[in-house]
Amino acid sequence: MFKFNRKYVALITGLLLLLFIAACGSNEESDSGSNEEAAVENQEINLAYVEWDTEVASTHVVGKVLEDLGYDVKLTPLDNAVMWEAVASGEADGMVAAWMPGTHAAQFEQYGDRVVDLGENLEGAKIGLVVPSYMDVNSIADLTDEADMTITGIEPGAGVVAASERAVEEYDNLEGWEVQTSSSGAMTTALSEAYENEEEIIVTGWSPHWKFQKYDLKYLEDPNGTFGEAEVIKTMVREGLEEEMPEAYQVLDNFYWELAEMEEVMTAIQDGTSPEDAAATWIEENPERVAEWTEGIK
Repeated sequence: MFKFNRKYVALITGLLLLLFIAACGSNEESDSGSNEEAAVENQEINLAYVEWDTEVASTHVVGKVLEDLGYDVKLTPLDNAVMWEAVASGEADGMVAAWMPGTHAAQFEQYGDRVVDLGENLEGAKIGLVVPSYMDVNSIADLTDEADMTITGIEPGAGVVAASERAVEEYDNLEGWEVQTSSSGAMTTALSEAYENEEEIIVTGWSPHWKFQKYDLKYLEDPNGTFGEAEVIKTMVREGLEEEMPEAYQVLDNFYWELAEMEEVMTAIQDGTSPEDAAATWIEENPERVAEWTEGIK
């Protein structure tokens, strides 16, 4: 009986020891995870963007992903040139709004050596002059006096505006034409009003954009190549971000999606959903894509 009790006590003691070791390990892992989560939660990340529909969509989506990881996310709308300067100076941590190689060529030339290029987050982007399909013109070279010889543009300094101004200079048939700058919102409002009344209008356009889903539009051919070839949208971050916020850097480095995915978010916003809610809904409905961006983080 004594021998049995000794064996029994030894067995119980051993089991208790194993449970104690496992508990300690679990606490260490929990503490480590809590510390990592706390470190992320204490970090503020500022993403800059220009208020184009494409960049509103992409910035709110990637911002929501970072917020779900615990970051204190700030999204700052800025003028095109100021956005680049903010990332280059470190006032902003990054942006997913660099249209290359044409639209933001001037900004990249000025600030490119002071930012970190993380590569493409979307392919197949395009800029050019856009008209409703009911207009009987297919090429910039065929324009005569349509739309009161006016191209309705967006913000001054935008790449598509600069290209339009070059087109007015380079195409002989555009002598006397004017590029009228405004804003992205004003341009789409003017397009909507003209389209409803089947009036002539020529706007500075880019893809992806919700207007191509809502209206029957076409790009005018550009035989001189003034607007360049298809573009990509790139992610740029400030120097030092990788060392200071490695998880955020990884998400921004991995961030990539397709035209159709971006257009889903843009269309939802145009239909009245807030950018925050549109981003949250898309993220909830596309966990596989989000998992690609956050692989290894959670």
